[in-house]
This record gives sequence, structure tokens and C-alpha cells, in this order.
Amino acid sequence: MLVSRTILMCRTVLMRKTMLVGIPSLLVAGMALASGEHGSDHTSVGSADIDRTIRVEVGDMWFDPQGLRVAPGETIRFEIVNAGSLEHEFVIGDTHAQAAHREMMQEMGGGHDMHEMSGAGHDDGMGSVTIMPGETAELVWTAPDNADDLQYACHIPGHYEAGMSGSVELQR
Repeated sequence: MLVSRTILMCRTVLMRKTMLVGIPSLLVAGMALASGEHGSDHTSVGSADIDRTIRVEVGDMWFDPQGLRVAPGETIRFEIVNAGSLEHEFVIGDTHAQAAHREMMQEMGGGHDMHEMSGAGHDDGMGSVTIMPGETAELVWTAPDNADDLQYACHIPGHYEAGMSGSVELQR
């Protein structure tokens, strides 16, 4: 009986927190979709300019695939599907830029409104999208010619630390 009552109380608190976070998150997600992915120069890339499409599935604290092989200069359309129950982001770039982005996200407490709405792009070849549970996002990214430390990750506080990252190997 005590266990049931404790579970019920935890569910009630979780539902209230989810509602407080969920409604603003939906509003932010709508604005993010309207503004396109941040980290790009917002130029239009025609489908003829895309070398291939890679589908990435995102779950709660994992990516599938966990690693990619790309050619320098290859333009890839990522189709990112959030199969999990949490909001995630897909950020691709070198480890130095990833660390800077992770620090920014931690300072913001994981809130995306600031960097999604301001159009604050990454001038370092990074691309990024935020994906709500059950949603699919698209990101077009061109692999740099020279980089040895590329990865993709989710930097919502706690997610990267739980293992949400994958490596990108340049095929030379």
C-alpha cells in the first residue's frame, strides 16, 4: 500500500512537471521548425546537391547508428527520428565546437528558446536541430575537408554524459 501511494505521488509530481515543461517546449519546437535548423547559413540546397540521405534514430540516451563514415566535402541530408519519450537534439561538428555548445546548453539549463530563436548559428561548420518525441527533423550538412575529431551528440543537460554521442569518420 505504501509503495502504491509513493508511486502515485511520483506520477502526479512527474505529470505536473511534464505539463510545465511540455507546453513551453511545444511552443519552442514550433518556432524551431519555422526557423529551420540553426548552425546553417540558411541557403537552399537542392536535392541534386545532396550526395546521400542518412536516417538517424534517436532514443532516450542513444543514437542509431552509433558511428558514421563520410567523405570530405560530401553533402548529407540527415533524417533524424526521435523514437524516444524525451526531447533531444542532433548536433554535428568537431569536438571543440561540441564542447562549447555543451557548455552553452548547461548554462542555459537545456532551454532551447535562446539559441533556436536568436538564429545564433555556429560559424564552425556545426549543424543542429532539436527533435521532440515522436517527431522527425531534417538537417543538411557538408562534411569538412579536414577534420579528425568529428562527432554528433545531444547536449541537453545529462544526455551527452549518459552516452548520447556518435563518431564521424572521414573516409580519405
